[in-house]
Amino acid sequence: MKVVIKGTVQGVGFRPAVYRAAVEAGASGTVRNDGSNVIIDSDDVEGILDILLSELPPLAKVDSIERIDTPYDGPEGFSIIGSGDGGNGASIPTDSCVCDDCLKEMFSSGRRGNYPFTTCTSCGPRFTLLRKVPYDRPNTSMDGFPMCPDCGREFSEPSDRRFHHQTICCPVCGPSYHLLDRDGKGIETKDPIRYLAERLDEGCIGVVKGWGGMHICCNLDILQRMRDWYGRRNKPFAIMCRDVDALRRYADPTDPELEMVTSPHRPIVLMRKVPSEMTEIASPGLDNIGMFLPYTGMHHILFSEMEHDALVMTSANIPGEPMIIDNDRVLELGADYYLLHNQPIINRADDSVVRFLGDRTQFIRRSRGNMPYHLDTPLKGHVVAVGAQENLTGSVAADGRIWPTQYIGNGEKIGVPEYLEEAVRMQMSLVGCRPRIVATDLHPGYSNRQFAKRLCEEYGAERIEVQHHWAHAASLMADNGIDECVALTLDGTGHGDDGTAWGGEVLYSDYDGYERVGHLETIPLLGSEKALYDLRRLRFAIDSMNGDENHDFTDREAMVLTKLMDRSVRTSSFGRILDALSFSLGVCRERTYDGEPAMRLEPLLARGKLIEGFEATCENGVVRTAELFSRIGKGQEPADVAYSIVYNLIGELVDTAISKADSVGTKYIGLTGGVSYNSSIASMFRDMVISSDHIPIIHRDVPNGDAGISVGQAAIALRRI
Repeated sequence: MKVVIKGTVQGVGFRPAVYRAAVEAGASGTVRNDGSNVIIDSDDVEGILDILLSELPPLAKVDSIERIDTPYDGPEGFSIIGSGDGGNGASIPTDSCVCDDCLKEMFSSGRRGNYPFTTCTSCGPRFTLLRKVPYDRPNTSMDGFPMCPDCGREFSEPSDRRFHHQTICCPVCGPSYHLLDRDGKGIETKDPIRYLAERLDEGCIGVVKGWGGMHICCNLDILQRMRDWYGRRNKPFAIMCRDVDALRRYADPTDPELEMVTSPHRPIVLMRKVPSEMTEIASPGLDNIGMFLPYTGMHHILFSEMEHDALVMTSANIPGEPMIIDNDRVLELGADYYLLHNQPIINRADDSVVRFLGDRTQFIRRSRGNMPYHLDTPLKGHVVAVGAQENLTGSVAADGRIWPTQYIGNGEKIGVPEYLEEAVRMQMSLVGCRPRIVATDLHPGYSNRQFAKRLCEEYGAERIEVQHHWAHAASLMADNGIDECVALTLDGTGHGDDGTAWGGEVLYSDYDGYERVGHLETIPLLGSEKALYDLRRLRFAIDSMNGDENHDFTDREAMVLTKLMDRSVRTSSFGRILDALSFSLGVCRERTYDGEPAMRLEPLLARGKLIEGFEATCENGVVRTAELFSRIGKGQEPADVAYSIVYNLIGELVDTAISKADSVGTKYIGLTGGVSYNSSIASMFRDMVISSDHIPIIHRDVPNGDAGISVGQAAIALRRI
């Protein structure tokens, strides 16, 4: 009999596990990769499966087993045979941190002692070094490193934990590190990692190449110098710590956060920070800080040679551009030292970023360690979705699954559209997608529309435009396996179907369409993009709407802005209201990075309480916002003001959603969009919905913000088919 096993069955030691199960069962036959699946042909398939399924490799996951009733007519004995080509579904596991067994080997006196590329069938890079399926050495970035005789013996020995480990290597035959100075000149040293560790302790700024990309790093004593050098005034830096004990000196993790940060995925996890001068410089004005732990052999060796117990580790890129993966380009950064290796990076992947709402994950960025992944959907067909513009991802759908790409970046920046195309085409190749529909955002100016146009021409596909907030709602539905809801879609800006900029919406949505049943009052964005950074303009517009005096501008400037009141695009954005509130309460006077004013407002919301005087009104589904700012006065506690205004606005939006949900007969009320990352807002929403006897729907696997847009676009396109 033959069986076809689908799931995460390549790159995880699955065929060796089948071999060992067959030997234990006394079965004859063969096992091989066939594209993305594993095929067993044996005289005792059931005996093999009984043993195999009880002892699956740690990274393996079986989705389905298909039995084909054909007699086995091969020779006695069991063997692993050559792989087939192609495939119609990705089965590659995510990159997984170096396991304890490999760490012991690295810190021993054996032949892999101090060797940073030590991995086994249970750990190491997978997706980031893969060119195509099946997952065999010639299809990875290890194809240029032939195995030495010792590695070959381990590879061929069934009892060895590296039996058929496709990226097996050692110092004799594998990749290696070297060190360059700021001018690109090689530094002669037998131990480049130790050399860099000493320089980092002394206060240098370095670049290190790992899995899926590179990091800029420095010790925490020179954080302010790092900010000045990198031109990052206020944006938070992620901190990598030697171990959990070190991490607790900078952050106070909850149990779910601790479980996630120590998981094999090794994402950056946002945690409540331990207040200190150092942590304040790392994440200015915020209550939380992004923490993660070593995941490559190089990281572990680096910390073992250092006196400092923590390093800033931030993606190595020219601000706004994709992370650098090429050794030749990285010298553009101007760091003091570069610790580089000679193994190509095939699939670039930034670190994943996660925060928690209670015990529920909220992905801000889903990438290294959490890619590839898919969502099952009853909607069939082949489509591609190219996402929005900021926090960009694409998605590829085939055979009842939606496969998002890794995090891409800001589509306006140099190199990002090309990176999107590269990632989408890789995903298409892995899952065998030939799109009938390509979905884009409604906004006519987004850079990824050109790529969408090319795909349509190549495949004869139809192109559809999907309104931004409908895509948010659809991504939330796909994330929760439902097909309709009334969703609060709250973010910074999305192109509305009426020519205004949306962002504070209540939409009744399914995959066929949406109805805008409520929204925040629109305010003019004076100077368009300028109003996103110069927050005074938001408050000036609000004061003008209220007939209140404003003293933030000279008379001449105020005259110009007044003329713009009727000419500027208007927005219903909840994000802009948070920006204006942050400015008005003296929390943030200028936006220096995406989301900064709202993020700095979050600590106030967390400690505020509800007070009278900030009740909101709603007329015909429009929630009045401007009038609330007239009620801000002296003697009020800023935290209470912030909490009361936000609480009442959320309350009016939830009431509007409840009314619509009751009229259409659905229990599901959702929250999505970048604003929904705010834990205070999400908690307000959840409590209000539960108290109304409805079911609150929030994200778990798909990012809440624009990184989830492509999933919603893909689901809507599938329904179109």
